[in-house]
Amino acid sequence: MTKKNIMIVGVGGQGTLLASRILGNASLALGYDVKVSEVHGMSQRGGSVVTYVKYGESVASPIICRGEADVILAFEELEAARWLPYLKPDGIMIINTQQINPMPVVTGAAEYPADIIEKIKAKGVRVISADALAMAKEAGTEKAVNVALIGLAADYLGFDRGTLVDAVKTSVAPKFLEVNMKAFELGASHAKDVE
Repeated sequence: MTKKNIMIVGVGGQGTLLASRILGNASLALGYDVKVSEVHGMSQRGGSVVTYVKYGESVASPIICRGEADVILAFEELEAARWLPYLKPDGIMIINTQQINPMPVVTGAAEYPADIIEKIKAKGVRVISADALAMAKEAGTEKAVNVALIGLAADYLGFDRGTLVDAVKTSVAPKFLEVNMKAFELGASHAKDVE
């Protein structure tokens, strides 16, 4: 039976918790044991947020340690760099190219690092990156960036697309379903162009 360790990393307000719920529901639908751990940080103030999703035949703990993540879904470039040490040597990073300035950058005490994705790739890491925010806006709301990113990552999470689509349907409020399904499809179709 498949075992996967997935980390979802981003900034408060980007929808990382809904993304973890979608992946948790997909795991349950396939009969896996699943553990989800939500580590908030300063989520209400735009701080770093990380969620762990582990599924398999038997999962003892939701925590993912350094070097254990099969997939890291990064909702923002700097968060991708911050959590890179947690990726397995043969893991994959799915990165939204959005850049959100942390407080030291906002106050002028630091500069946002340049060429983050290129630097990660230079370390030999397999990366798929795209502007999930633009996809979400095209779908109808920037709040669907999480579902667009899941669509982009669909082929690497260990679920078939039908299971992910069903998980989106059970996790998203009905009035937001149409826009989220469009965001998922935009992400999934874009994934074909980047590999």
